[in-house]
Parts: sequence; C-alpha cells; structure tokens
Amino acid sequence: MPDLTKYIDLIKNGDVVAFPTETVYGLGADAWNPAAIQKIFTIKNRPSDNPLIVHVSSKDQVRDFSEKIPDSADLLITEFWPGPLSLVLQKKSKVLDAVTAGLDTVAIRMPDHEIALEFISKTGPLVAPSANRSGRPSPTRAEHVKADFGDHFPVIDGKATKVGLESTVLDLTGDQPEILRPGSISRKEIEDVLGFSVHESFFEHMDRPKSPGQKYSHYKPEAEVRWLKAKEVPDNQEYLYLLLDSSYPVSPNIIAYDNDLDQMARELYDRFRQADIEGYHSVIIEDFSEMNHPLVSALLNRVRKAIGYSSNTPNV
Repeated sequence: MPDLTKYIDLIKNGDVVAFPTETVYGLGADAWNPAAIQKIFTIKNRPSDNPLIVHVSSKDQVRDFSEKIPDSADLLITEFWPGPLSLVLQKKSKVLDAVTAGLDTVAIRMPDHEIALEFISKTGPLVAPSANRSGRPSPTRAEHVKADFGDHFPVIDGKATKVGLESTVLDLTGDQPEILRPGSISRKEIEDVLGFSVHESFFEHMDRPKSPGQKYSHYKPEAEVRWLKAKEVPDNQEYLYLLLDSSYPVSPNIIAYDNDLDQMARELYDRFRQADIEGYHSVIIEDFSEMNHPLVSALLNRVRKAIGYSSNTPNV
C-alpha cells in the first residue's frame, strides 16, 4: 500500500488526484466540493452534460446520495459490491447538479480495489470519471494518466488494473432496470440475482445521458480502429492486429489472445495507446461477437465506440 497522505491532503484542499480502481484509473475529486468537481471538467475537457459516478467506500454512504434505494439495489449491492457495478438511483436534493448533469438521478459504485477503498475511506466519497482526456482511451496504468496530463500530475500508482474496462452502469429508477453501459458484470449475472429481465439501452437516452459512455465519442486512439475483414491476411506492417487465433506467426504487430477475452479486455486501451505511440495507422480487431463470454457485450461496446458506430453490433 503506497503512502496516501499527500494525496488525501490534496483532495481535502479541493484538488484532483488520479487513483487506481479495478476497472480503470479514476480522476477523483470531493463529491461535495463544486470547485473541485469543476476542475475535473476543465482538466478532462469534459462536456458538462456528461454525468459523473460517485465512488464510495461503504454501503452506508449510499444513503448520503439517495434516499430511495429499492430492494433490487440491496440485492445487487450484497452480490456485487465492492465491484465493477454502478447503480443509478434517485438522488437527494443536496447532491450537486455538477455531479449529475442536472438530472434527478445519481450513479454510485464501490470499487473493488484496496488502494481505492482506503483512499476514499480517508477522503470521503469521490466523483471519479476515467483519468484521461475526454474521448481518449481510458487509462489502465499510471503512466497512461501522466501521458495525458503530464509527469507532475498527482496519480497514485496501483500498477495495471485487473479488469481494464469501465463498470457496468445499471439504472434502477424506471419500471424495468436498464443497463446504460455494459461492463464486466453481465446482463445474465444481474438477471440471475434479480430474478427478472433487464433491458439494455446502450445507445438510448443519448440526448440527455444518464451514464458516462452514452452520448459522446469515447475510447478512441488516434489510429483508425476497425474489424478484421473476412479473409483478410494480417500482413500489413502499418497495422496493429488484435486477434483471437494464436496460429499466426509471432510478430511485433500481431497480438494473439488465444480466445482469452479477459486478457483482451485488460489490454484493449493499452493496445490503443501502443498503436499511437508506435505510429501504427490502424488497429485491426478480429470479430469476437459470437463467443459465449460475459465480456462480449462490453468489449463490443468499447470497440464500436472507438470505431465511431452508434449501435452495438459488429459490421465486419
């Protein structure tokens, strides 16, 4: 565990600190400090209508932000927290509009990371979008944060994140729960806990998003991102290939995952950044949409956002 003292002091003084979670690195600010929250929007160049997720270190802190916590939330909190599941609930009137983009709902999660939980327990709840410039690939290592914001930016180094994709965001404020952003906790896992069906609405509500990742371009490297075309031979040295099949010859520009989507998820944003650092023209990804794996929906979502599509099915 790194010494967190100076980072805790920065938060309490109204500054912003990047810290690790199990998903990606977050850009943390005091959830009750409007000036600190505004710094996040300024640093990231983040649109003001893009809501933030509140990160807590205990279940009790949820009631500071929402007084209407349905039984379904209790079930999901018991099963998945701490973990990569953000719950959208009706907010209390005292919750800052800067946090919720003026909506009457607030997204909350408890990260599954020792450093994050210790940090938040000392600072109080933090709003924490991904610690990158808006639109860029999310950071999964401390060096990614510094690449976007400079070597002197305050970041707590927790090494590489273990999930690599942002949390699942589940809206519990409507008649039927809606997944607003897919993550490593799948629709099936949520439905198994709740005992009823859940709607997926990744590309709905885009005029006034209730979750990060809905309205704006996200996760994009400077390199073009596209799917591997049928019968395309991965032999262009200007392309970085992310392939499932491990039978291709070993090459610096061919990354073969041997059907391991967990590893692909952990490395996706790192590979996007690698493509830019090493000057590749394109990142070419083999279609995995037919695989039976909990991460398929989340990975499809991130790749299609990086490509620039506005739906969640591949076009290969």
